[in-house]
Amino acid sequence: MVANDSTSGGRGWKRAVREFFYGLAGYEIAHQALELRGAMERLFMLGLFGDMLGVPILPPYYAMRLLPHVVPQIETWKSHMLREREFGCEHEHHLHGV
Repeated sequence: MVANDSTSGGRGWKRAVREFFYGLAGYEIAHQALELRGAMERLFMLGLFGDMLGVPILPPYYAMRLLPHVVPQIETWKSHMLREREFGCEHEHHLHGV
């Protein structure tokens, strides 16, 4: 049983080091990738269903073909697109090198 206690302590230390280096190097990249994915998804939704907001880009035929796949996301997308914003409010919490 003593061997199990020492290996679990070793695993905890290795996990702590791995999480430290992830936070040091990978967290910002992962967070930025999630933001980029969200922005691309909103742009895709605008291209397909922009006519709901008064921005017709694609013919409604393609939007209706994809409608069953995006029904759960439409309400959150519309509220996000119609939210009042100021210039620069998307990145006000980023420090970028500070």
